[in-house]
Amino acid sequence: MKDILPDLCDLYPEHLQIADPVFKSYGKKSHFNGEVVTVSCFEDNSRVRELVGTPGKGKVLVVDGGGSVRRALLGDMLAEKAANNGWEGIVIYGAIRDVAAQSQVNLGIHALNAHPMPTEKRGLGEVGKTLKFAGITVQPGDQIYCDLNGIAVAKQPLAMPKH
Repeated sequence: MKDILPDLCDLYPEHLQIADPVFKSYGKKSHFNGEVVTVSCFEDNSRVRELVGTPGKGKVLVVDGGGSVRRALLGDMLAEKAANNGWEGIVIYGAIRDVAAQSQVNLGIHALNAHPMPTEKRGLGEVGKTLKFAGITVQPGDQIYCDLNGIAVAKQPLAMPKH
């Protein structure tokens, strides 16, 4: 395990936005970072399903689910698909499900909470949109850094501290 956020905050305080501490870590990877790919969807994970099926090396999928914890936007099968396609992690401003299974997937996963109900698949959602939630603004191409201390966003890649 690594604490990367405290060091980044010490080194680059003027370059970081820090998300409100409302997220929990669910994935096997306790720390992850990468280039942001955004999707906005409310209780419909159709776009999430599409994106995790694409190559994601060096990328983190950031999902604005409107803060809803009534439907899970990510389950174990989609998490496995994301890991198999090289995604570094997924941040969801919403809920996930299959918590025990997802804890074994080699992926970073941060979400608000868990809920067992799946979403409806209506093909709704927007990819590549600027997102605003939890006190931060996230744009496609931003860099996101996540660990057990929280989530930070920067406009450009930051040199990671050596431990």
